[in-house]
Amino acid sequence: MQFVNFQGKKVAYRIQGKGQTLVLLHGLCEDSTIWDDFIKNLSDYRIIRPDLSGFGGSEILPAHSIEMMADSIKVLLDELKVTQCVMVGHSMGGYVTMAFAKKYPSVLKGVGLFHSHPFEDTEEKKEERRKGIEFVKRNGHIIYVKQLIPKLFAELFATSNEFLINSLIHKATQYQPQTIIGAQEAMLNRPDCGDVLKNLHCPALLIIGKQDKTVPYPISLQMLPLAATSEILILPKVAHMGIFTARDRIVKTIKHFMELCHT
Repeated sequence: MQFVNFQGKKVAYRIQGKGQTLVLLHGLCEDSTIWDDFIKNLSDYRIIRPDLSGFGGSEILPAHSIEMMADSIKVLLDELKVTQCVMVGHSMGGYVTMAFAKKYPSVLKGVGLFHSHPFEDTEEKKEERRKGIEFVKRNGHIIYVKQLIPKLFAELFATSNEFLINSLIHKATQYQPQTIIGAQEAMLNRPDCGDVLKNLHCPALLIIGKQDKTVPYPISLQMLPLAATSEILILPKVAHMGIFTARDRIVKTIKHFMELCHT
């Protein structure tokens, strides 16, 4: 793990490999280690895996905003002298990817939304986040993540893979409550980026799970017409964590997408 400084705070990251640069951004209650097994068959690329605000080895940024997370990634890429890359974000990482695309489009050779979308939260989702924030404030984060993590998987997978689920829960309990609250606040207050996806000057990769309850399938379908040049992967039996449940197929798709972005 290495670090850069952003507004007086440490931003942690992992970097390995050589070749075209692929930046992978994790989601809520995750950190850069979520990609450990995922990247084993992506050895042809230079892979940068940051820890977002408060997760992993990164300190909480001065303000809880998706835009500030995007700015911290830009500082990291500048430090590493990365002028162009493909950026793929899982869930919350996809929101950061869209904020980055809005502010720094010339850096991107391709954008991937992995169980994510470019839109502002619906009112129902905003209320869900507010309730989650209040729950953590009242009851702490341990009960919260114990309830959250299993719901990210299809029910059959979750009941058949208790060790994985419990490992992810244990990892998530190590984060500070304020980190989880801050991330929820950042997502709650993020602006709509539908126009950003529509006006992209680079290809987009859209990875969708039909059983995803966190990013419901009808919302995912709304983004399909927006990207002029896109590669779309719809996974019928996958929920929000295809990073584990459909790893090989998604890795293959990302490899193909990398070729598309560099032709």
